[in-house]
Amino acid sequence: MITLTTGALARKPTKGTAVISGMVSAVDGLTRALAFELAPMRVNAVCAGTVRTNLLGNIPEEDREAFYSQVGSKLLTGRVGNADEIAETYLYLMHGSFSTGQIIVVDGGSLLV
Repeated sequence: MITLTTGALARKPTKGTAVISGMVSAVDGLTRALAFELAPMRVNAVCAGTVRTNLLGNIPEEDREAFYSQVGSKLLTGRVGNADEIAETYLYLMHGSFSTGQIIVVDGGSLLV
């Protein structure tokens, strides 16, 4: 079983994100293609939106929190996610035995707004 990581920018790119949007779009296609190539091994992906992680650890805390607040206020959930919430999706895909070639979106509703 393989579970890849992709991002919401694959489905909803914004200005200035061409490179990363292209990269995560490629992971979406790779997920589906590997599901065919490696069957019966299962291949899926988690498509995450903005999540609180150490990725922005080099940004001053005040600026980082302002960013999370700004992004979160636009989401249907009213906040950005945390790593534990995204991890639940990986666990679902690892434990489920009948999903393959799927890309599960966990984004707080960002693709809808």
